[in-house]
Amino acid sequence: MQIINQTLENFTISYPLETLAPLERILFIDIETTGFTARSSSLYLIGTAYYQTGCWHIRQWFAENNTDEAAMLEDFFTFASNYTHLIHFNGNNFDLPYLLQKCEQHKLSYTFDNFTGIDIYKRISPYKFFLHTPNCKQKTLEELIGIDREDIYNGGELISIYHEYVKAPTDEARQFLLLHNSDDMKGMLQILPLLAFYDLFNGPIRAKKVQANHYVDYHGHNRQELLMKLSLSTPLPLNISNLSNGCYFSGEASEGILKVPVYEEEMKYFYSNYKDYYYLPEEDVALHKSVASFVDKEHRTQATAATCYTRKYATYLPQWDIFMEPFFKRDYKSKELFFELTEEMKTDRDFFSRYAQYLLGRMAKTY
Repeated sequence: MQIINQTLENFTISYPLETLAPLERILFIDIETTGFTARSSSLYLIGTAYYQTGCWHIRQWFAENNTDEAAMLEDFFTFASNYTHLIHFNGNNFDLPYLLQKCEQHKLSYTFDNFTGIDIYKRISPYKFFLHTPNCKQKTLEELIGIDREDIYNGGELISIYHEYVKAPTDEARQFLLLHNSDDMKGMLQILPLLAFYDLFNGPIRAKKVQANHYVDYHGHNRQELLMKLSLSTPLPLNISNLSNGCYFSGEASEGILKVPVYEEEMKYFYSNYKDYYYLPEEDVALHKSVASFVDKEHRTQATAATCYTRKYATYLPQWDIFMEPFFKRDYKSKELFFELTEEMKTDRDFFSRYAQYLLGRMAKTY
C-alpha cells in the first residue's frame, strides 16, 4: 500500500462551505474499484480531500494489489475519525455501501454512523432540467461551469490499466490511476458552487423590491405582472433563466428577478359542502340553505359541486397548489388555482419573500 499526499497551492472554493461545518471538520471522499460489487471486485484507491493549515490537501491510499485492501481501510478510517462531515458525489449509492461491504469482507467493524453525510449529486440532481443539463454526472457538471480535466480516462477504462499494473507495475500506469482520482477530488471541490441552486430552492430568499408592471403582450393585449427583485442567500455560479406556468425567473450572482402574471378578473370560490347549499341560477350564485330556504323554490335548485360557488372580481396571483387560502378558480374543472392579492399583502415584504420561495420550489418541480 502507498499513501500519496498532495497540497493544492492557491486553490480556492467559491462556495461558503463553512456554513455546513467548520472547514477543518470536513472530509471529501471518492474511491476507485474494479467493479460495482464489493464481493467480486477490488478496491484499489481511496481518495480524500481536506482543509488544513490554510490549504486544501489530497491524500490517496493506493493498493499495489488486492492484499492491501484491509490495511487501506484501517488506515483510512483511522484518518477519517478526525472529521465529522463526509462529502461525496453519489457516495450514498456507491462509495459508502461499497466500503462497508469491504469492511464486512475483512471482518472490520467500521461504520459511517458518526458522520454527517452530504451527497453533492443528491442535492443537485433534482434541478437537472432547471440547469438545462442532460444529466448530473460529475464530468457533465464540471463542463457546465467550465472545468477542464488533465486525465484522459474514465473509471471504466482504468480497470484494465489497474489489472495490468498489478501484473507489471509501471510509473506511467500508476500516474494515470492516481491522476483520475485526484481530478475527481479537485472536480468535486470545484463544482461545489453549484450547491447554490440547492440553496436557491431550499434556503431563505428575500424580496428586496416588489412592484407592478404593465405591458402589451404579443397579441396586443394589456397585461399586468408582479416584478420581484430577490436577494439570494448564496451567489449563483452561472446565469440562469427559466419560464414555467407563466412565471419567469432569471438569476445572476446574488440577485434574482421573478416575474409573476397578475390577473384582474372575476373568479369563483367553490364551497366543499355543496349539499348544504342551494344554487340560484338567475343570480348565478350559491347560498347556504339557512338563507336560501326563504327563496322561492322555482328560483333555486340543489347545488352541485360544480355550481356551489360565489363570484368575486378582484386581483389574483397564481399558485400551483394551496399556498394561500381561500383559493379561487375560473371554473370547477380548471386545474389552475389562484388567491386574491389583498391590500394588506401589497405592503407585506415577508409575504412576498415566502411567495417567491414557494414559486421557485414549484418551478423546479414542473420539469
